[in-house]
Amino acid sequence: MKAKKIAFYGLMFLPLASALIALQFLPEQIPAHYGLNNQVTRWGSKYEALIIPIVTVMLGYFFLGIAKAAAKHEENGNNNENVCIVAGIVTLIIFNAMTGYALYAGFHKIENLSSNKFDMSQLLFGILGIAMIITGNIMPKLRMNAVTGLKTRWSMKNETTWKKSQRFGGISYMIGGVVIVVMCFFVQGIFCFLSSAGVIAVLLIIDVFYTYKISQIC
Repeated sequence: MKAKKIAFYGLMFLPLASALIALQFLPEQIPAHYGLNNQVTRWGSKYEALIIPIVTVMLGYFFLGIAKAAAKHEENGNNNENVCIVAGIVTLIIFNAMTGYALYAGFHKIENLSSNKFDMSQLLFGILGIAMIITGNIMPKLRMNAVTGLKTRWSMKNETTWKKSQRFGGISYMIGGVVIVVMCFFVQGIFCFLSSAGVIAVLLIIDVFYTYKISQIC
């Protein structure tokens, strides 16, 4: 757990440290927003490069709070806290990638992301897919709590429905993660976003329906 927390804090503050250093070298005006066609729609001050890093720090503290709250629901062991920290790490990795990409676009003043060999959507959703695989692998270890996991009023009916729901949710997360990662090799931009969002929406419907059905049995 200590190693995970060190990695967590490193990923939490790395974007801010990187952005503060990059400010010394960034042009005064950088791309601040891109449209659905990947064209820059607004230029902004180089200090806007600090927005994502600051959000990353806030997100880190949010996950730490969730981990602390989830740990209170577990009398023995630290499975809940461990799962929250791991989920936080993979989320922070996504924001680290976003920061790196934004700084890269700022340095090169990229006006059209389509001209860039690195597609932002493929990068982010590829990482998200990997995160889902990792999360799905550890979900069955979650103890019943009101903070994290595949949590519905049906999955929390009793210990049996909870365990079966987390096991099913873990498998669906891993399958969904694999599907999203594979899709990221073939689609880009808005199509990558829509395809990945579609997979997540289908998984959500299936998982919630499963918790309802299992609560009727157990």
